[in-house]
Amino acid sequence: MRFEGRSWAFGDNIPTDRLVKPQYVFEPVEVMAQHVLEDLDPEFPLQVAAGDIVVTGRHFGQSSGRAIATKALKGTGIGCVVAESFARTFYRNCFEVGLPAIEVPGIKDLVNRGDVLSVDLSAGEVVNTTTGARATGSPADPFLIDMLEAGGLIALAAKRPELFGT
Repeated sequence: MRFEGRSWAFGDNIPTDRLVKPQYVFEPVEVMAQHVLEDLDPEFPLQVAAGDIVVTGRHFGQSSGRAIATKALKGTGIGCVVAESFARTFYRNCFEVGLPAIEVPGIKDLVNRGDVLSVDLSAGEVVNTTTGARATGSPADPFLIDMLEAGGLIALAAKRPELFGT
């Protein structure tokens, strides 16, 4: 599973409340997506394009276990999220809603906003095609790839109920 797109670079320790501010959590996903990460980069929700790639530092998506933040981030149309590390629940929620995510240590230092990245989720590799830099992280588990290809957890359960004992 491969992705290529323009990068948006963010820092470390970004909580879900910075992804989606509390006043938007009861709004439709389309409305939440119009405000994703606006405190950290006001241009992001205005200029993010389908297939762009969000790159962050350590512990992205900390604080809340609600899947609202991952749904809103997916609602922007991004292709995937690359982080040095994720909060575990946020990472799980990414796959459940069909948003590709990969952990790649040191990625934050190899990417500047606007660089074009090529991401191979199955191999765990990211190539910055703007600079030629490469980094390798942990490949996504094949079960998680299946979940993404199905469109998320609910779609996978509908498509392959035998995986869930039903």
